[in-house]
Amino acid sequence: MAAGVVNRTLVAIGVTAVVLCGVNVPTGAWSQQGQQQQANQKEKEQQKAKKTQDQDKQRAQKTKEQEQQRLIGRQEQRLAQYRDHLEQQQRVAREHSAHLQQQNRRAQYGYQQQYVEGLRQQQWRIQIHGSYDYGRDPYFYTAPSYRYFRGGRYYETNQYGVNLLRQSVNAGYQQGRLAGLADRQDRWPFGYRDSYAYQDANYGYGGFYVDRNDYNNYFREGFRRGYEDGYYGRYQYGSYSDGRTSILSAVLGYILVFESVR
Repeated sequence: MAAGVVNRTLVAIGVTAVVLCGVNVPTGAWSQQGQQQQANQKEKEQQKAKKTQDQDKQRAQKTKEQEQQRLIGRQEQRLAQYRDHLEQQQRVAREHSAHLQQQNRRAQYGYQQQYVEGLRQQQWRIQIHGSYDYGRDPYFYTAPSYRYFRGGRYYETNQYGVNLLRQSVNAGYQQGRLAGLADRQDRWPFGYRDSYAYQDANYGYGGFYVDRNDYNNYFREGFRRGYEDGYYGRYQYGSYSDGRTSILSAVLGYILVFESVR
C-alpha cells in the first residue's frame, strides 16, 4: 500500500511538472513572437511614412518646376508683347515731338528727346534677352510672398516684383518732375496728362517680373506727383539728395501697399 501511495505521488508530481512546462515554455515563445511582430509593424509603418514623405517631396518638386515653367512662359510672352509695343511707340514719339516743335515748346521738346533716348536704350537691352538664362534668375524659383491691390483685385508677387513696382513709382516721380519743370520753363499751362512720358509710362521697365499695365499704373502715380512738384518748383512729394530726386518713402507707402502672404 505504501508503494502504491508513493507511485501515485510520483505520477502526480510528473503530471504537475509536465503541466508547468507546458505553460511556461509556450508563454515565453509567444512573448518573443509578439515583440518581433511589433518591431516588424513599426518598421512597416516607418517605411510607409518615408515613402509618403518621398512622394510628397516629388510632388512638391514637380509643382515647383511646373510653376517655374509657367512663369518663364509668361515672361517670354510679356517680352514679345513689350518689344512690339516699343516699336509702335517710336512712331507715336515722333508725332508727339513734331507737335511740340510746332508749339515752340523747346524745354518740353528737349525733355522728351531725353525720355525717348532712354526708351531706345531699354529696347536695346531687351533685344539681348533672347538667350536669357532663366534658371539663374531667382525670381523664377522664388514663391510669391506679397500681394497688392489694383483695379478691384489682388495680385501676388515676390520681393523682386516688389522692388520693381517701387522703382516704377520713383522713376515716375523723377520723370514727372522733369516734365513739369519743362512746362514751367516754357510757360505752358499745367497738364501732366498731355505729356508723352505720362502716356507711355514705360521708362525704367525692362519687360520683366511684373505686367506692363501694373508698371504703367504705378509709374503714372509717381509721375503726377513729380509733375506737380516740378511745375510749382517745390518738393512736396519728393526730396533732393546726392544729385538726384526721389519720392518720399511715406508717399511711396501710400501709393503702393503690400501685404504679406506667408
